[in-house]
Amino acid sequence: MINRDELDGKAKQVKGKFKQGVGDLTDDEQLRDEGVADEAAGGVQEGVGKGRRKVGEAIEDIGEKIKR
Repeated sequence: MINRDELDGKAKQVKGKFKQGVGDLTDDEQLRDEGVADEAAGGVQEGVGKGRRKVGEAIEDIGEKIKR
């Protein structure tokens, strides 16, 4: 199941891509750079969320095996 970090990370990536597009259209290099940073931060946050989910799933699997 997808977690909050994964969702928030995806949202930041989309926000970053949008800022980049607006920055390109308006020749606003600062806005474009902010978009690049937002997209990168979103990617990291999503990665952390995926890692957290994988660890949680592994712990659940171990718990199930111990119960047997």
